[in-house]
Amino acid sequence: MSRHSPGVYTTSGYGKMIADRVRTGAYDAALRSAVRPGAVVLDIGTGAGILAALACRHGARRVYAIEPDDVVEVARKVAAANGMADRIEFIQDYSTRVTLPEQADVIVSDLHGVLPLYQHHLPSIIDARRRLLAPGGRLIPRKETLWLSLADAPEGYQRHYEEAWDGAAYGLDLSAGRELVVNTWRKDRVSPEQLLLPPRCWATLDYATIESANVSAEVTWTAERAGTAHGVVAWFDAVLGEGIAWSNAPGNPELIYGHAFFPLLRPVALAAGDSVSIKLSANLVGAEYVWRWETRLLGQGDPGRVKADFRQTTFRGVPLSPAHLRRQASGYAPELDAEGEVDRFILSLMDGTCPLTEIARRLSERYPDRFDTPDGFLERVRELSLRYGR
Repeated sequence: MSRHSPGVYTTSGYGKMIADRVRTGAYDAALRSAVRPGAVVLDIGTGAGILAALACRHGARRVYAIEPDDVVEVARKVAAANGMADRIEFIQDYSTRVTLPEQADVIVSDLHGVLPLYQHHLPSIIDARRRLLAPGGRLIPRKETLWLSLADAPEGYQRHYEEAWDGAAYGLDLSAGRELVVNTWRKDRVSPEQLLLPPRCWATLDYATIESANVSAEVTWTAERAGTAHGVVAWFDAVLGEGIAWSNAPGNPELIYGHAFFPLLRPVALAAGDSVSIKLSANLVGAEYVWRWETRLLGQGDPGRVKADFRQTTFRGVPLSPAHLRRQASGYAPELDAEGEVDRFILSLMDGTCPLTEIARRLSERYPDRFDTPDGFLERVRELSLRYGR
């Protein structure tokens, strides 16, 4: 799995992924095609271990299954229950911190969110391809293509962006909240009939060659029919192997991923002959992507008839106080607050020789009033041990 915080997926969420027959069936077929008898397979983000088990079933000599979350314990039991425990080595860590004793003939992963641009998915794949894949090795998936269109989605738009922030019934102005939510995209599902424009390719992620986690491109259309545009909708197709692929496009069999809906600042009437341009950018900052979508609609393509010229970004979708922004300024010189001092003291004692109970005892002596109960000291030490211990 990529270097995001553990716990992003729930166990029931892993179950839903396994139950998605289109998705899991395609991975099964791709592994059957790619894994040769005696092959070494790396499964990044093994979750409950289904792909690792399938790799064994198709002849892998050794599978290295990497997963930072505690769901790896479920994967261990799955391997044992299927007589594969001696062939799968589970590593509870992030793939970017792992070194293997041998290179992998096949690397398989499913680190998606709604879209493949999800947390540290791309950096994890790029790193694994460079360090952990044998020459001539195979990647599953091989390639993913992302598509864009405009959607006519009045019900969802009204429910999420208008009704929720219409304070008229209470005599209140709630526009400040609406300004945030219209700069936030969400998971949705749209039908082919809701698409106002023929889908166009926004980006292709070729995992054999991709070098950057950031993607930005502009797509243009001339509208062929009228309607009301409420948002930009995005989805992706995946090629897992030769002749093995699936598509998450509207109208195809429903997959767990859904579609990404980027709302417009306001609904816009679209007429046949109007020109449309959408520039969508995704930049990885820390553990999350900052998305930016710029939408420009010109009546009949005339620059003098601007129907919309919207610039939106998820950076504006998060309420940030002036104090929060000040602490992120490049020239800001921070100092530890009381919480930081406590954590620094705990971390200074994590040297591989001091048990947690002893660290908690010393913490209680150093900061006797910090926690209400003795258990509070030990709980804080355990939290940092889980986060930073090895």
